[in-house]
Amino acid sequence: MAVEDIKVGIGEWKIAREPQRLITLGLGSCVGVALYDQRAAIGGLAHVMLPDSKQFQEITNRAKFADLAIPDLVEEMLRWGASKGSIIAKVAGGAQMFSSADHRLTTLNIGERNATMVLKTLQALGIPVVAQDTGGNYGRTMILDTASGRVFIRALGRPLREI
Repeated sequence: MAVEDIKVGIGEWKIAREPQRLITLGLGSCVGVALYDQRAAIGGLAHVMLPDSKQFQEITNRAKFADLAIPDLVEEMLRWGASKGSIIAKVAGGAQMFSSADHRLTTLNIGERNATMVLKTLQALGIPVVAQDTGGNYGRTMILDTASGRVFIRALGRPLREI
């Protein structure tokens, strides 16, 4: 059976099952959240841009925000047949992409804030984070293989690695 790659764009989440792979490109300060239920062989991948929706009055895309995207993704995975107690998470991204003499940019540190909110949201949902590759100052591509639950991270100038 041929593997089908499904791209997950910025501010999106998608769900798939074997033989599909979910792939998100360009995780800089954004955070990729891979969820997987091994018993049901269902995977979900979110590409989160911002940590907290509460700072915005009008929200047109819930998938942009860690505090909304992750619960929405979990809910849809349950509709697909996943079991909440079986879902595990792997997290990547949250880089500090720009170092600057302008300390206002450094104190914003959106990457760190994204990663922190992702972990906090997963903890609140009772979903264990079994691996993560966050921080640093480089972008990442995240690949979730729904056949196995394995997650691979690709970064420019670095070897492909599994988390």
